[in-house]
Amino acid sequence: MSNTLFKKINIFLKVNEQTIDEYFNVNDPAPIYKRQLSQEFEEYIMNYAPTIKRYSAVTYKLNCVCETDKEFIDPLVHAIRRHFSLKKSIKEAEFKKFKKRNWILLVFSLATVMFFQGVMPLLFNAEHRIHSAFSNALDVFSWVILWKPIEKLIFYWNPFLKELSIFDKLTNAPVVIVGEKKELKPEMVEFAA
Repeated sequence: MSNTLFKKINIFLKVNEQTIDEYFNVNDPAPIYKRQLSQEFEEYIMNYAPTIKRYSAVTYKLNCVCETDKEFIDPLVHAIRRHFSLKKSIKEAEFKKFKKRNWILLVFSLATVMFFQGVMPLLFNAEHRIHSAFSNALDVFSWVILWKPIEKLIFYWNPFLKELSIFDKLTNAPVVIVGEKKELKPEMVEFAA
């Protein structure tokens, strides 16, 4: 499968007086540019998330039929950018907490392993048979206690970075105003085939 489908992601939104309220939480009494996005609208935008790759260019294409519809563009774009900026901040805090927790766990695990590998063999004489069994058990224990923090620090950070990248692209995506009366350009119909 070719990756050319995912280079340009267009999110089409119709902006007019009838549809603008559907994009926001109906229970939020704040002014339109400070309102929370509705869950359905967020789901609609996040449906594009699996196709957003590192090299993808995301664009919001706003469909405005008349000049009066253009007054809703700025509040909608501001609300979208604010929403995904907050999501990105929350994800950054989670990622920072994830890294801090795993580094602390790794340091604690290393200290525990050093204690058991350095001090415990001194308690048992090397001539005792139990020394060999205890030494092997300590080796296994050392691998077990160190495995999870190392695994998390090496492999589990990538989903955090992917979500941060997606939220960044959704926050900073350019906005293109499209009118219904205009003819669609080929790059605007890339998912039609």
